Amino acid sequence: MTRKFVIKFPAEQTGDSLTYNLIKKFDIRINILKADIDAGRSGTLLIELNAEEEKIQAAVDYISSQGMDISPVETKIKLEAEKCISCGACTSSCLSGALSISAPDWNLRFEPEKCIVCKLCLKACPLQLFKIEFSE
Repeated sequence: MTRKFVIKFPAEQTGDSLTYNLIKKFDIRINILKADIDAGRSGTLLIELNAEEEKIQAAVDYISSQGMDISPVETKIKLEAEKCISCGACTSSCLSGALSISAPDWNLRFEPEKCIVCKLCLKACPLQLFKIEFSE
């Protein structure tokens, strides 16, 4: 199972080895999607955790116990594919590779599991076919 989280660090936690501890203690594969962390200052981390649900929950509990705020990412990007003209404008803005166009059909392909919800496609699409969808 793969889940995305936003972790907010207080200044005193920026020097700790969070990713190392998550890998060693919980056997979790980690993908850092976006980070804004400076030593000695608070920071924010968008992280993807891949493991069994029990291990992810144990890691979330651990992160909270270390004085960090952790919130699941509850948004997804939705594409109105039936209206898409496959112009490709969105593909150049997609840093995660969730959007692509290739031979032989040259139609836009959207792989939501790769999406990091950076929202750059919302601005790039001339037809405004990308929407943010909030899940419960």
